[in-house]
Amino acid sequence: MKIGYFILREELKSDARMLSLLRDLEQATFEVYEIRTKNDVQPDTDLVLSMGGDGTFLSAAHVVADIGLPILGVNFGRIGFLCENRPEDVKRALLEGDFRIEYRTVLNATLKGPDARKSIGMLPYSVNEVALHRSGSAVLGIHVSIDGEPLPTYWADGLIVATSSGSTAYSLSVGGPICMPDTKVLVVAPIAPHNLNVRPIVLPETAKVDISFESRDGRATMSTDNRVVEIQPDWSIHVEMAQFSLKRIRLAQSGFVKALTSRLFWGEDMRNNG
Repeated sequence: MKIGYFILREELKSDARMLSLLRDLEQATFEVYEIRTKNDVQPDTDLVLSMGGDGTFLSAAHVVADIGLPILGVNFGRIGFLCENRPEDVKRALLEGDFRIEYRTVLNATLKGPDARKSIGMLPYSVNEVALHRSGSAVLGIHVSIDGEPLPTYWADGLIVATSSGSTAYSLSVGGPICMPDTKVLVVAPIAPHNLNVRPIVLPETAKVDISFESRDGRATMSTDNRVVEIQPDWSIHVEMAQFSLKRIRLAQSGFVKALTSRLFWGEDMRNNG
């Protein structure tokens, strides 16, 4: 088996647990090498280890998701929903083949408008969410249509279009629902809405979402996961499901509900401890 590994934090290269994991894999006759860009990916690579937290996992996904390489998250970070596995558990699972591949929806965001394509300057794909944010002090009037059908205008600080994977990320912090990872849905959720009668809405993942905005200062930004670009008021954002899925490796002993209870303390109640 040939394994690439991806690291953002340089200090991890001297972490004892990471060095032990790489050494054990090499001793088990796995071929292990580092990747930083898509050009570093060697032929016949079987999977990629993302070493860090969820932010590192997202960066690794932006590098290799569209070429079909499965990603296994090794947690050296904090919460870790996408990157949930301890190094010692990863070593055992790879040696024993005790894992499976799950498929996560990826979003494709396209900017439309004068010179918009020149300005995007980043990959259009996102695993968690595409979001529109105000970048000045003025509230945004956000115009959204779903498959061509307009919704009432959102007056808010921004708007999120999240996948089920992203339901436990930014979308959760603005009151969006938690979705099981294999739920085939998108969540549209306003950020700090200025009208109280709007709520997050759940869409089928096949929906096509178009977003434009107005504001007094004409300033806004778009983010796709952990990347940000400034956008102009005469531009619009088109969001739809990408033509490929993220292949994420899940270890046998891990699980989504287990991650919720251990990381977000979901259901933490003295009555549940008996």
